[in-house]
Amino acid sequence: MNDRRRIIVGISGATGIAYGIRVLEFLRAADVETHLVVSKAGHLTRSYETELSARELEALADVNYAPADVGAAIASGSFRTMGMVIAPCSIRTLAEVASCVTGSLLTRAADVCLKERRRVVLMVRETPLHAGHLRAMLGATEMGAVVMPPTPAFYTRPRTIQDIVDHTAARALDLFDIETPGVPRWSGRPESAPADDGPSCGARPPIA
Repeated sequence: MNDRRRIIVGISGATGIAYGIRVLEFLRAADVETHLVVSKAGHLTRSYETELSARELEALADVNYAPADVGAAIASGSFRTMGMVIAPCSIRTLAEVASCVTGSLLTRAADVCLKERRRVVLMVRETPLHAGHLRAMLGATEMGAVVMPPTPAFYTRPRTIQDIVDHTAARALDLFDIETPGVPRWSGRPESAPADDGPSCGARPPIA
């Protein structure tokens, strides 16, 4: 019996594949077994936004699946995992999850996790949002998913885009109780903030 922790990672075609890549890297560092499924549009986004080949992206995971492989292990609830994170999550993927009309292994795996009452984190990447998007978010939430748009936080005073990506990916993994050492957390007041009681943008506590 394999006692190693497992998580399914999905990458869809929305912009922001950097989040999925960083999630995979953090999970490897935490010794969590990763099962990756990337949609056709996800690979297209990979070619637009990174220098990685498909093979290099897949090498970041322990196990890879084709999106059409609906007979894969992760398509069954008897295959035990901690749940699934889709990073990034396109509106189409969100809509399939919310409607239970799953057209690929990517959304079938999410639906399986939800029916088994496992954690599903959807890093929905779209803006602005119309009422249909919001209804889909509500539908997914009502079924137990966590809708987590990759919104940057600035209380950590990020210096690079990578700092922003790291913090957001780490916050997603917090939802699975997976620790990501080295990623800064709010502790009440940044060390570099002034000690007086006056207003300070840097010392303002986080809203979310």
